[in-house]
Amino acid sequence: MVIVITGGTRGIGRGLAGQFTAMGHTVVAFGSATCDVSDRDQVQAAWDAAVKEHGQVDVWINNAGITHDRLPLWELDRLQAERVVAVNLLGVINGCAVALAGMAAQGHGHVWNMEGLGSDGRAVAGISVYGATKSALTTLTKALAKEVPAGVSVGLLSPGMVVTDLLVRDLTPQSRKIFDILADRVETVTPWLAVQAVERRTNGAHVRWLTRRKVMARFASAPFTKRKVLP
Repeated sequence: MVIVITGGTRGIGRGLAGQFTAMGHTVVAFGSATCDVSDRDQVQAAWDAAVKEHGQVDVWINNAGITHDRLPLWELDRLQAERVVAVNLLGVINGCAVALAGMAAQGHGHVWNMEGLGSDGRAVAGISVYGATKSALTTLTKALAKEVPAGVSVGLLSPGMVVTDLLVRDLTPQSRKIFDILADRVETVTPWLAVQAVERRTNGAHVRWLTRRKVMARFASAPFTKRKVLP
C-alpha cells in the first residue's frame, strides 16, 4: 500500500510514517520544506511525484498543521492568523481536492483528515483561530463523505492530545496539569492510529484515540496514578 503523509517529517506525521514503514507499506512523507500545502500547485506536484514513482496512492493523510501564539484574536498578529488558516484549512482543502481527483481517476483510495482541538466543538480561549480551522476541517470531511465517487472514501483521524511542539507551546500551569492527565506521547498513539488508518478505510469513518470513556477514566484515576507525560 502506498501512503502519502503531509506534515510527515515531525510529530504525529513522522510517528505515523515510521509505523507504516514498519508495517511494510510504502510511505511518502512531505514536510513544509518540500510541499507547502497552502499552494495547490505544490500539492499537485507532490501527488504527481508519488504516482510517478509508485504507480498509485492508496491512502492520503492530510496531517500538516500549525498553531499560533496563545492570545486573544484582536492581539494576534494578522500574518500568524492568516498562515494558520492557510495551512490548517486551505491546506486540507487543497490536499482533499488533489487526492480525491487523483483517486477518482485511478478508481480507488482513501483520504484521512487529522482532527485537533476544536474539532469536537470545544472552544478554548487564546487559540480561537486554530480551533476554528479544526472545526471547519471536521465539517468539510463530513460533507466530502457525501460527495466522493464510488471506490473513493474519506474519514477523520483524531489522535487526542499528543505531546508535540505544536500543542505544548505556551502552556499555563493549569493546562499542564490537564495535559499530564489526558495527553499521550507520539510513540504511544501512533502504533494504534496507524493500524486503524489502514484497517478502517470506510467512507465517513471516524477514528478516535481519546474517547469520552477514556477521558472519564483518566480523570477518575488521576489522584492515584500521578500520570505525567510532559518533560
